[in-house]
Amino acid sequence: MGVEGRDKVKTMEVGAAALSNQLGKTVQRLRKAYNLSLADLSEQSGVAKSIISQIERNETNPTLATIWRLSQALDVSIERVLQSADDGPFLEKSSRGDTPLLVSQDGKCRLAIIGWIKTVEWLQWYDFSAEPGGVLESEAHQLGSVECLSVNTGELEIEVGGAIEHAKAGETLRYRSDRPHAIRNMSQKTASATMVCILKAAAME
Repeated sequence: MGVEGRDKVKTMEVGAAALSNQLGKTVQRLRKAYNLSLADLSEQSGVAKSIISQIERNETNPTLATIWRLSQALDVSIERVLQSADDGPFLEKSSRGDTPLLVSQDGKCRLAIIGWIKTVEWLQWYDFSAEPGGVLESEAHQLGSVECLSVNTGELEIEVGGAIEHAKAGETLRYRSDRPHAIRNMSQKTASATMVCILKAAAME
């Protein structure tokens, strides 16, 4: 093999390594955004938990079939899973169909995950809506977490640590979310809000 051939192979190897590194980070971020454990993702994708763990740690180069199964389980396109970072202008658009949706146990509250996948470990934000009587109960998040709930329409009630407060359209509530908390729509109309969850908030440390 000539020098040119060796350089080409080396370039391809560097590119493959960079892609593998980006793939592992992307799979892990998407999995955490859906609050899935390795076992959950393994069950939904049919990919062994050990393989997913190796992918996230960049210890293996998965086949296209494996990437396809993971993308189906994570409800994203293969192109998005394989997307690598570059230095060009950043402009990204997500359609309604690409936006993950979480539903409360009573089926009356919905959280559309509109936050950026790359910030999910420290900053998350959602479009929140609740039908009359809807309740979203949450376990404590990690220590130091704070939620900010800005009501767009209707009225919502927040309970955290035994304290209860109400907010109407145009008002914002900020509260510790590192303890059990609940959001309720006690009115007779559907309420909506923008929710931002700040993990490891400096104010609470």
